[in-house]
Amino acid sequence: MEPHIVIVIPCYNEATRLQPAAFLTGAKAMPTVRFLFVNDGSTDRTAEMLDALHEEAPQHVAVCHLATNVGKAEAVRHGLLCALATRPTYVGYWDADLATPLATLVDFCALLDGRPELEMVFGARVRLLGRVIERRAVRHYLGRVFATAASLILSLPIYDTQCGAKLFRASPALHALVHEPFATRWLGDIEIVARLIHARRGTALPQAEDIIYELPLPEWRDVAGSKVKAWDFAKGLCGLAMIYWHYLT
Repeated sequence: MEPHIVIVIPCYNEATRLQPAAFLTGAKAMPTVRFLFVNDGSTDRTAEMLDALHEEAPQHVAVCHLATNVGKAEAVRHGLLCALATRPTYVGYWDADLATPLATLVDFCALLDGRPELEMVFGARVRLLGRVIERRAVRHYLGRVFATAASLILSLPIYDTQCGAKLFRASPALHALVHEPFATRWLGDIEIVARLIHARRGTALPQAEDIIYELPLPEWRDVAGSKVKAWDFAKGLCGLAMIYWHYLT
């Protein structure tokens, strides 16, 4: 039987941060979930660790090795296309460091199960009472500036485009959104939304604001060793400009 849910995990040199035991525990707790790890041309022991994880739980873990490093956006896109080919009900992607605990996936699925009009659920890192959102101050404030800029270029009141926890209803429409290579290396999240807006503009189809739901996460923790650095902020703004001119003008 094909998996009900396939979650893509992009990995680039994650040997010191990958938690194989946590993924195995998650697989046992959520038997309808299959994890598809995309090794994005890693140069450390990531490939060996992923192959070992697959051997331990082949029913729940698949691995795709990319020959060269293509960046997170393309690694995710490649994984989503492979996931969609298995015809699951839902596909998504999750950060390899598990900054968002896997248990939260249950809440994402419940939203899509209970609200058939929704096509996408995005995690949002919102610091509210009763929630545990731990993020370094510099990354938080740079992230808020970037998120505001993304919201403005998309003309969409989206709060957190870059959270690495997202789930989609598997469909031909989603396949069309990720069929072509992304123009940016890191901003695939935003390109998916921009492509959605572009594809449905002027049509009778439900618009982005009608089918995307942002779910405030109950828990998110900044894990040391992230590949995204403060100076990538400027590159990100350039990427936003590229997305705007390519899809939204």
